[in-house]
Amino acid sequence: MDTSETPQPLPRGEIRAFVRETFGLRGTLRLHRAALGGDLIRAPLNVILAPVFLLTRLAALLARVMKRHRAADWLATRRILLRTRVATEVAARVAAFIHELDGHGIGPGAPVDETRAAIDAYVSTRSAVAEIVTLIVVILSGFLLFHTATPGLVSLAGPFADLGAQTIAIDRFPLGPGIGRLWYGLFPAALPVWMVVVVFLALSVASAFVTTFAGLVADPVQVATGTHRRRLERLFRRLADRAGPEGLAREHVAARLGDIGDLAFNLIRFLRG
Repeated sequence: MDTSETPQPLPRGEIRAFVRETFGLRGTLRLHRAALGGDLIRAPLNVILAPVFLLTRLAALLARVMKRHRAADWLATRRILLRTRVATEVAARVAAFIHELDGHGIGPGAPVDETRAAIDAYVSTRSAVAEIVTLIVVILSGFLLFHTATPGLVSLAGPFADLGAQTIAIDRFPLGPGIGRLWYGLFPAALPVWMVVVVFLALSVASAFVTTFAGLVADPVQVATGTHRRRLERLFRRLADRAGPEGLAREHVAARLGDIGDLAFNLIRFLRG
């Protein structure tokens, strides 16, 4: 007779209700009230720190493959990204939810430190989705406005700066803007480096705003597709099974594909030029 302990079933109904309440349209609106203020500064800093986060998680995976479990656990639990107020609120709600279920005997019942680490990973994955939304906005902006591939802000800054240089040159043309439009259509205006830098900084500010409030769109979509529910169920399973820190989530890799594509795109353009 099998006397092994039966795994604790997932509280699927409670998870669905929590996801709808927390990340549905009304829930995410409540969450993002905390975003006004400091999060507009933390969001762009997190974009800068995101490659460092990715490198630490890749190093953790490598250390685990090499059987360096202590080093892998240390690397996997390093908090690289700044905790935004929205992320803090999400973490607090998830922690309270798990604590409530534990009190009713249907939670994962994991130690506090393991629960905290799992929630940190869960929150950082949600933040990576916000970066993916920003990346989609950047790519669509390039295609719709300039009919060109813009996998990142550097790629988008060039066309915007070029448009600005053309507009200024046409307005200042001695024979009037009509003839200036014909002239600079044949002989494009020189693009000063400072304008590219200024446009890039302006786009960075705009992208920070988009990233900060991307959850207003991303959260309800992920509720509708079941992504939030499945992600939370994975968190519960790992805690219940004492599976340890989760590996690198695919959302982090997808968010960094924009940086890699932007670098490759501009490198190819530089070599061709």
